[in-house]
Amino acid sequence: MNTSSQPHHKEQDEQQLNQAISSMLDDARVSAQPLPQCPQISLWLVEPESMRRAFSQEEILRIQTYPAYWAFCWASGQVLAREILANPHWVAGKKVMDFGAGSGVVAIACVLAGAREVIACDIDPDALLSCAANARLNNVGYRLHPDLFAFDEDLDLLIAADVLYDRANLPLLEVFRQKAQQVIVADSRVKHFHFPPYVATGRSESCTVPDLDELDEFRWVNLYRA
Repeated sequence: MNTSSQPHHKEQDEQQLNQAISSMLDDARVSAQPLPQCPQISLWLVEPESMRRAFSQEEILRIQTYPAYWAFCWASGQVLAREILANPHWVAGKKVMDFGAGSGVVAIACVLAGAREVIACDIDPDALLSCAANARLNNVGYRLHPDLFAFDEDLDLLIAADVLYDRANLPLLEVFRQKAQQVIVADSRVKHFHFPPYVATGRSESCTVPDLDELDEFRWVNLYRA
């Protein structure tokens, strides 16, 4: 599915994403918001006000059941997007996958930085809706794909941001290496990251958008390459 061929329907995208995010909270809404660390990119993200109130026990359970990751730009995604835009040679002319794409922020940065082809991959159908809507919002195009394990094409580079929040996901690091010639991982969760041949290449402070006032330790994003 190539998002660039679809007409730009901003109101339709907003309605569709509002309907999806209501699975998390009845009163949650999205709006187009520029990113503080790469303002050339705007995303459909949850309105901050709906996340800054006391939640009932029922609402907490709903948020846990359907956290709508795609409606936030997580710290690692924002850092990776910023670094790609600042270092376009990382992706220029390459076929790149943004795995666990969520909002599609990294995929958007890859297109803007001159990647030859970009695939936004996420298992969540609503995340793929978000990726498509955010591509239209930023006037870029990329492919959407729901399943890394079913993807059987050569990749120059696979990029993953904030996908290691659960230690059960750590085996993905080996899968990434099997799928692409090069891998870049951005993570703010794993302490004592030691998974050769991945090597640390940078560390940067960031935040989630909208800012969830997370612990300071989760505001530091580490970059790793294999």
